[in-house]
Amino acid sequence: MDDSTMIWNTVAQDFIARRSAVIGVAEVSNWAVTIPAGGSILDLGCGHGFPVASALGKLGFNVYGIDASIEMSQEFQSRLPTAHIRCEAVEQSNYFDRQFDAALAIGLMFLLSEQSQRQLIHRVAAALHPGGALLFTAPAQAVSWPDNLTGQQSLSLGREAYRTLLQEAGFELATEFADEGGNHYYSATKRVA
Repeated sequence: MDDSTMIWNTVAQDFIARRSAVIGVAEVSNWAVTIPAGGSILDLGCGHGFPVASALGKLGFNVYGIDASIEMSQEFQSRLPTAHIRCEAVEQSNYFDRQFDAALAIGLMFLLSEQSQRQLIHRVAAALHPGGALLFTAPAQAVSWPDNLTGQQSLSLGREAYRTLLQEAGFELATEFADEGGNHYYSATKRVA
């Protein structure tokens, strides 16, 4: 277990208490209309599964969560007993050995190093069916800051870098938008060869 995972274990209950029950739900639900009914969605950095994975499960999707925190993974499993969860770092997850209809990373991408972000987007591309959807959050500007919960350094590569990276990985950026909490979303679709 690395230092980052240990930190998230220590702040898990604080994160759960602070997580809004509504921010992002409408945006994720609207994004999900493009995914085949009953499709499989990979939730990267799923946390405790509320409200995003929970909303997707209620919409009838088959949700697969990955979170490196034992506390978060256990909470996810107790809240969403029919969903699938793996307690492992997204950078090494075995879930990438299968195919999904969609993937999302809400509040995760900018917690990773630049190299890990780049590798993760390429791994997601390889794990999605052609035409598969990707949704993630990161500030539109290139910026770094200390995470307000863990104090760890967060890093957004910025709009232009994410656009280029998505293109290189085989995605078409469909749209960008923000939610009521000020979170910036990137919605992309894997190109069909």
